[in-house]
Amino acid sequence: MGTPSMLFSESPEDPFALGHGASAVLDDRGTVVGWSARAQELLGYPAKEVIGRAWRDLLIDARDLPAARSVVVDAMRAGGWFGVLPVRHHDGRRVQIGFRARAITRDEDSQEWVLVGAPAAEVIAWQRDRALLDGLYRRSPIGLVTYGPDRKVIRVNRAIERASGVPAEAPVGHRPREFMVEEDAGPADDRVRHVLETGEPVIFTEQSARSLHEPGRERMVSVSAFRMEDSAGRVLGVAETIEDVTDRYRARRRLTLLNEASARIGTSLDVTQTARELADVAAHGLADYCSVDLLQPVTLGDEPPPEGTGPLLRVSLSPPEPRVPFQAGDVVPLLPDSPQARCLAERRTILERSLSLRPEWSAMDRRRIEIALGLGVHSLIVVPLMARGLVLGVVSLWRVRHSEPFEDDDAAVAHEFSSRAAVCIDNARRFTQQQSAALTLQRSLLPTVAPDLPAVEVACRYLPASGEPGIGGDWFDVIPLSGARVALVVGDVVGHGIHAAASMGRLRAAVRTLASLDLEPDEVVARLDDLVSLLATELEASADGNGSAVEQVLGATCVYAVYDPVSRHCSLAHAGHPAPVVSTPDGQVTVLDLPTGPPLGLGGLPFETCDLELPEGSLLALYTNGLLEARNGDIDAALENLNECLTHSADSLDHTCHAVIEALLPKGHRPADDVALLIARTRVLPPEDVATWELPLDATAAARARELVTAQLVEWELTELTFTTELVASELVTNTYRYAAGPVTLRLIRSQSLICEVSDTSHTTPHLRRALSTDEGGRGLFLVAQLTERWGTRYSHDGKTVWTEQPLPPG
Repeated sequence: MGTPSMLFSESPEDPFALGHGASAVLDDRGTVVGWSARAQELLGYPAKEVIGRAWRDLLIDARDLPAARSVVVDAMRAGGWFGVLPVRHHDGRRVQIGFRARAITRDEDSQEWVLVGAPAAEVIAWQRDRALLDGLYRRSPIGLVTYGPDRKVIRVNRAIERASGVPAEAPVGHRPREFMVEEDAGPADDRVRHVLETGEPVIFTEQSARSLHEPGRERMVSVSAFRMEDSAGRVLGVAETIEDVTDRYRARRRLTLLNEASARIGTSLDVTQTARELADVAAHGLADYCSVDLLQPVTLGDEPPPEGTGPLLRVSLSPPEPRVPFQAGDVVPLLPDSPQARCLAERRTILERSLSLRPEWSAMDRRRIEIALGLGVHSLIVVPLMARGLVLGVVSLWRVRHSEPFEDDDAAVAHEFSSRAAVCIDNARRFTQQQSAALTLQRSLLPTVAPDLPAVEVACRYLPASGEPGIGGDWFDVIPLSGARVALVVGDVVGHGIHAAASMGRLRAAVRTLASLDLEPDEVVARLDDLVSLLATELEASADGNGSAVEQVLGATCVYAVYDPVSRHCSLAHAGHPAPVVSTPDGQVTVLDLPTGPPLGLGGLPFETCDLELPEGSLLALYTNGLLEARNGDIDAALENLNECLTHSADSLDHTCHAVIEALLPKGHRPADDVALLIARTRVLPPEDVATWELPLDATAAARARELVTAQLVEWELTELTFTTELVASELVTNTYRYAAGPVTLRLIRSQSLICEVSDTSHTTPHLRRALSTDEGGRGLFLVAQLTERWGTRYSHDGKTVWTEQPLPPG
């Protein structure tokens, strides 16, 4: 039925361990027949006083006899007993002793009982420890793994078994690399080695713990580890407590993803860039693949249709996957029952945990099914991009192969950051719309093509600013003037957007009007300065009080140059604008030192004209500050690059403009500020195309003018214009004789038209009037206006010049 050794534990901590527990032997009548030294030590009875006596008479008080009889009955029935029983000590006091009793059969007719006892406190403590150990391995919700000194698993508890789905005995005798995926096993093995070697505990360290049994199942655990030693300090191994914190980790990751989405999505006001940022964030933290498909009007900055339907354009796919049938820039067709179509129609997030269970999966065309199967696609979330009640498009998030299917929490997170992204995309769309309107307005106000003029060959470039600051107010113009001259102007309005473009349009129109008066450059800039001051006053006093509009007008800058191809004379004036650069045919490049002039509308200093002569073939470059500040803000270095480009200018001015832009602007990026560049190559009219005469101020001057004009037109083979030109010259010279003083100069210029000029020293202004039928005179200028294409008056310091233009005959 048993042996005495079965009653003794081999554990040194066990109070019933051999050499530690007190032992006694009773025969089948309850007489003590054996008594150990430990029993004497524990109860005070020497063996000679105990052996041969009944145990109940010697050791049990009368008051404890009922309990003792009950113990005997239980022991007889079960063949053994374990528990606590009060025993009388040799000195008479009651002592609580823990007993373990077992019946032992000696022969067929005789039976003895072996009792092992220990102080009840020790037994209870030992039982508590045993219960705790049993609880840790059998009932604890926290995982427990023990490793031996060789870093192999000795034992795991039931919690590990339940969490991993692997039987508790499976990892026993193996190291982590044999039952965990390689990426996770390495850190786990290193941690066990570190604790074994150093004895330093590890507390609440989080790590991934995917098993080879389910490599695609995400599992995050919090690990605490300590080294196990016996009482002699011998290392027994490492114990680890492991808590599954996957849900907490996912929640934290989702919050991190939302924070990251707030920081990374919407860094620019570009629709495509914002969609790309959305796809990158989603693919990095939530899905294996993410595509962003927008309604086509949204990509153009237009308002999407209210019903939220229409062609979808794939704007971004992250990460890039060439096997996906629709890449960025492709139109994405929608199947009627597809999750994307339902998402757009119902305007809600669609979660498909398992796509293979959906009926429309089998309705897809064979090519899409093969691609999806090749990628291992199995789970999908589709989120509508909605902002301000408008549907902008859809976001599709995919999980493939070993990734776990999407959950409701994943769909909630996807909806959250997609909603934020939708607002950013709509802001970018609205900005694109405004930007497009401003750019259209600005381009409509700028010259469409460079005019073909006898004075200069012109090439120009206008580059709008990048999306963030918006369209600026840079502008340029090439204005034909009388006498085959030309005005070149470049200006810059402060600020960006539609207001800046509108202000630019006002200034350009004003400059053209002032240029038509044939004023000197300093006078044009001065009157423009007055106009800007008046305009700013009107804007400031307007009902809306738009301060930004006032700031954009005030502080505008411009440079105005007039070039004469007959005299090669160039006059310039500027208002706070970067100085032009001149490159002469001999290779000399000069940044013109113009008299200082304040920006328009600020006042305080007068404007002055700078005069110079330019050899034929010289290059005159006018530009805005955006050209010099585009790359890194180093203006000196930019000027050196500009000078280098003008020194080695190509035959084609277009090529020269291109070289300047390439040298001064960042490659592959639009500038942060608008850039306007105007390069003119000077021409000189041949002497044989210009005829000038000095006429006496007397009655014969008109007749002499007619003779000279007739002879010159015959020489130029322009006899068809003889009659009208004679009449025009005669009338203008006659008016000079009547109303002016000083010498008279008559000049004919043959260029794209026939120009006739009469100059005198008077500053009186000729007026065109309608003469009455009874008037003897007053019809001269009326006839001039009727017979010519254009006529006008320009003034100089020495007097005035009345000029006319007639178109040349065909051929």
